[in-house]
Amino acid sequence: MSGFLASLDPRRVQWGAAWYAMHSRILRTKPVESMLEGTGATTAHGTKLAQVLTTVDLISLGVGSCVGTGMYVVSGLVAKEMAGPGVIVSFIIAAVASILSGVCYAEFGVRVPKTTGSAYTYSYVTVGEFVAFFIGWNLILEYLIGTAAGASALSSMFDSLANHTISRWMADSVGTLNGLGKGEESYPDLLALLIAVIVTIIVALGVKNSVGFNNVLNVLNLAVWVFIMIAGLFFINGKYWAEGQFLPHGWSGVLQGAATCFYAFIGFDIIATTGEEAKNPNTSIPYAITASLVICLTAYVSVSMILTLMVPYYAIDTESPLMEMFVAHGFYAAKFVVAIGSVAGLTVSLLGSLFPMPRVIYAMAGDGLLFRFLAHVSSYTETPVVACIVSGFLAALLALLVSLRDLIEMMSIGTLLAYTLVSVCVLLLRYQPESDIDGFVKFLSEEHTKKKEGILADCEKEACSPVSEGDEFSGPATNTCGAKNLPSLGDNEMLIGKSDKSTYNVNHPNYGTVDMTTGIEADESENIYLIKLKKLIGPHYYTLRIRLGLPGKMDRPTAATGHTVTICVLLLFILMFIFCSFIIFGSDYISEQSWWAILLVVLMVLLISTLVFVILQQPENPKKLPYMAPCLPFVPAFAMLVNIYLMLKLSTITWIRFAVWCFVGLLIYFGYGIWNSTLEISAREEALHQSTYQRYDVDDPFSVEEGFSYATEVFLTLTLVTLAKGNCESCEFRLQCRL
Repeated sequence: MSGFLASLDPRRVQWGAAWYAMHSRILRTKPVESMLEGTGATTAHGTKLAQVLTTVDLISLGVGSCVGTGMYVVSGLVAKEMAGPGVIVSFIIAAVASILSGVCYAEFGVRVPKTTGSAYTYSYVTVGEFVAFFIGWNLILEYLIGTAAGASALSSMFDSLANHTISRWMADSVGTLNGLGKGEESYPDLLALLIAVIVTIIVALGVKNSVGFNNVLNVLNLAVWVFIMIAGLFFINGKYWAEGQFLPHGWSGVLQGAATCFYAFIGFDIIATTGEEAKNPNTSIPYAITASLVICLTAYVSVSMILTLMVPYYAIDTESPLMEMFVAHGFYAAKFVVAIGSVAGLTVSLLGSLFPMPRVIYAMAGDGLLFRFLAHVSSYTETPVVACIVSGFLAALLALLVSLRDLIEMMSIGTLLAYTLVSVCVLLLRYQPESDIDGFVKFLSEEHTKKKEGILADCEKEACSPVSEGDEFSGPATNTCGAKNLPSLGDNEMLIGKSDKSTYNVNHPNYGTVDMTTGIEADESENIYLIKLKKLIGPHYYTLRIRLGLPGKMDRPTAATGHTVTICVLLLFILMFIFCSFIIFGSDYISEQSWWAILLVVLMVLLISTLVFVILQQPENPKKLPYMAPCLPFVPAFAMLVNIYLMLKLSTITWIRFAVWCFVGLLIYFGYGIWNSTLEISAREEALHQSTYQRYDVDDPFSVEEGFSYATEVFLTLTLVTLAKGNCESCEFRLQCRL
């Protein structure tokens, strides 16, 4: 005991070295090249995932994960209790807020394509290992609760269609239990357990089967949506929007409804988790995210219009609004048609929650942050079957024991946290110097470079070969284009005229800043937003840029400017958290117009605006990607603000449960993940390798025979190298003297 206490003596513990070691571990990032190596037949995880998903499949997954509960539940709830017919405006506001996060996800899907794990992988290659584990752990929570909530909602739907005979039978036959969150007469929901098990089997059987099942349900849901729109036209009445009934609770009700409607768009991030299984992730992921959000918005707005024009907002049934609106007009057959769509929509929403969960677990286990047996991929189904079984079992257990209301309260906090981090990462990466993000572009253009290898080889052969048979080669080529007496883009010079596109690859210093067909530097006026801004301001555009200190088109980010942006983003996140907390919890003081509250709000708004303006003054990285989030830094900053606000609007009990989940995750990370991650194992092997060579060169004695053999090998290698340079005589002389 005394020895242990002595080891903790501050005079003996090297706290600085210990802190540096821990700091370097939790902030280490995963190199993109390591993921590039995993795109072959097998990966570090085992058998690779099947690359079979098209853009249509990804859109179907995104729409299915969002549209179920949003169309059949949220629309009626918000219309009756918050916004009235103004629910239409609420959905539009929520869609704009969702698109802000969606464009950030789309850019990351292009920056880090062919990866599994969504925001987890994005943060691992940008922010660091600890943040990546934290986000991945909370994504698992989101998908786990979403799956259990979907199974419970489907169970309740079947029970409602059967006039509650299922629940009564289970309560009488199985019995009741207390303390499950469902009230005094609660019962274990065996039907929800069965539903979760069936969907788990479908997902584990293979991505083709699960996506095919998802597509069939989406087609059925689409058909019911068309039926609702056509049948509802015969019963609409414009008086329900007249005489001030469109906004019965004013704009405050609309904004409150928008906060609720935002959750109807949560789920599009499922698209980003399937990058490794997409055929062409560079284009499919941005298009699928944008298209799924637009389709969901169209469905929500159109259904809300029909609903509020058929039934007065105060008479809407919050449990099953779309079914009961036809019953109110005596069209009973339509109730069963809508019920079929409700079952299809909730089922596809359940599938959308369960489908990405094992893939996040697979990605984390493959990196060693979770137990590695979870990363096993079946060679038959080409899916992470162990992760599917484990995640499905946990979701089924939750659906059996926990109420639907308790599940819904916890469902969104992990997603909002992931959305916030993705926005932060986009803001950081776009302002970092070239060396820090070069791996992203190399990874992105790997396939393009392979296609050009033949052309590059021919070009190099032409440059290095003699002009005629009688000529002798007198040295290396002066450029990469094949012309021996002309300057090259490698010298950072512009060529007037057309250049060879094939020689202009990712390793070039001007890649992304010079036009690929003309060789002339790309002008910033190519941006459509800048074109409109120039037309609006006129000839004072450049004068205004100079006076505001905005960077010019030739300015490039440096380590200093990148560090400035990092500090500003960190302060921006903290300040936004304080600002949203005061807006939510100090709303009474603001509504009473207390001078100190108003002054504090104005001061925080000015500080946030100042930080955004400082970020705007820093030069962006000139690299061009197939898709990039527009209007930086405003779009990611506003997305951060919206997501933080919605997170703080969640209930206290949700934050307590979230804290417990995070505590369990911290135990797993610091007890297992930090010591068994792939990066940690690689670092240990490298350190062992270096120490072995050091001992061999310095400490280990060797005999004359061993020394002779070693010297022979070394100097023979030196001979070969020097012979290639034409210094054979001197090298042979030195070799003979030494031997």
